Amino acid sequence: MRSSLLLLCAGTALLVACNREQPAETASATSPHAGHAFKSEIDADDFRVMVEALASDDFEGRAPGSPGGEKTVEYIKAQFERIGLEPGGENGTFFQTVPMVETTADESTVLKLDSNGKARDLQFGTDMVIGTRTGKPEINVADSELVFVGYGVDAPEQGWNDYAGIDVTGKTVLMFVNDPGFHAKDESLFEGNRMTYYGRWTYKFEEAARKGAAAALIIHDTEGASYGWDVVKNSWSGAQFDLRTEDDPEPRLPAQGWITGDVARQLFADSGHDLDAMYVAANQRGFKAVPLKAKVSFDLKSTVSESSSRNVVGYLRGSERPDETVIYMGHWDYLGKHEGHDPANGVDALYNGAVDNATGIAGIIEIAEKFAAGPRPARSVVFLAVTLEESGLLGSKYYVAQPSFPLNKTVGVINLDAMSVGGRSRDIVVNGLGSSELEDLLKTHADAQQRVLVEEGNPAGGFYFRSDHFNFAKAGVPALYAKGGSDLLEGGTEAGKIANEDYARRYHQPSDEIHDGWRWDGIIEDLQAVYNVGNDLATGDGWPNWYEGNPFKAARDKMRPAAE
Repeated sequence: MRSSLLLLCAGTALLVACNREQPAETASATSPHAGHAFKSEIDADDFRVMVEALASDDFEGRAPGSPGGEKTVEYIKAQFERIGLEPGGENGTFFQTVPMVETTADESTVLKLDSNGKARDLQFGTDMVIGTRTGKPEINVADSELVFVGYGVDAPEQGWNDYAGIDVTGKTVLMFVNDPGFHAKDESLFEGNRMTYYGRWTYKFEEAARKGAAAALIIHDTEGASYGWDVVKNSWSGAQFDLRTEDDPEPRLPAQGWITGDVARQLFADSGHDLDAMYVAANQRGFKAVPLKAKVSFDLKSTVSESSSRNVVGYLRGSERPDETVIYMGHWDYLGKHEGHDPANGVDALYNGAVDNATGIAGIIEIAEKFAAGPRPARSVVFLAVTLEESGLLGSKYYVAQPSFPLNKTVGVINLDAMSVGGRSRDIVVNGLGSSELEDLLKTHADAQQRVLVEEGNPAGGFYFRSDHFNFAKAGVPALYAKGGSDLLEGGTEAGKIANEDYARRYHQPSDEIHDGWRWDGIIEDLQAVYNVGNDLATGDGWPNWYEGNPFKAARDKMRPAAE
């Protein structure tokens, strides 16, 4: 049958039918592609016109809650409808409403520190940052005992528990960023230089909440965090977005924040300890938490309001096992149009987000079109465009808490975020390489493209935990985050380095726009590789898992009996 079909398609009379080109579109607010005929294959021109639309000034930087944000979700919906996907959102629509809370801490807040009788006022932004995720306008903490808990990690599969033998209920815990072993350069602990789930500050706050702490403070250091104090200060200043507490499965602390390394050094000294000695102690197996001769007090006031944004969900129904799903995802939101934007006078304050993440959204639409062209796979394929990634992965977190398709029937997730535009490469970067059996499938298709799988350039940065697939991973669903590498066919690693440095300068800047340096052929090859992985999952009957020792494997193993 397949051979016969190929012969028929070779015939001139049936060539157009086999290509299944879509009729040329007329330009509109939701489909600004005048005269463009979309093709069923993954195609550079199709991809380009969608990126151009999503990254255009008309979409105003795709900020959630803005007119540009609304135009974006309507555009994605129109593309899903054009392709023929079924709605996978609420009430038979393509949309899933994501309620969100906006909290702005009063930056005149002072954290009062009493270290062994020595009083000190820590100033917001200079010495510390602090905030709440409770949605409450005021949080009071008075004379809370301070306990140093090393790295704040409880990892049973690693045989490591920094909270062993101590009750921190009602106390404030103090901890280092990153994993045990990182600062000591001990490759035998956790994953050596590569940050794990336990190294992320988000995990540390969640674990402190599970232990009943009143507050938690992380000691900043640039090497361990992979960014300087200014990044912490800027990220924690101004409005912070979050899900409502009732929509979030993760536990929350009354208050959480960071202190500078200099503040920590003085705090330890006043309590009769040495910061450097604490780094040594915290990197030893059997470390015991250290109650400090110190207390903290603060009155944290915040301005709180509620609003909402929307995920977009479409799917292609499976022909045999439609209840089993494979998910392709990407985030549609970006940073919007900032005050002062005045292009007539040379002031560009509009954040177009061409790489981040018009490329990912155009990518999942291209893959959807290829799947829709047939043949229909046995399993359903879901295409999920999420909001509020730039505000803390909130759209994906909400979907995982309120999934349209059960997580125990979700075979795997493939995330497209900030794709490589440097050109064809000899390698594929897998963020978090060594995580799940999805990589085995990707390797097969990388081999076919004569490419190799490599880890990210800065494994200590924990990039696997900084994009939307991470929320699925925490829930146990195997998730793949891969993109084109840095060893380019034209120019090798030197050209790749130049391309990476160029994007680093444009990252989260108005200059993240399409430019003459983009090479579309590499993106198309990358899309073909991740399409092939999803096609293997959608047409097969396997259930990939995490590799042994991965912290998310226990959650997957727990859900698997229900999936069989």
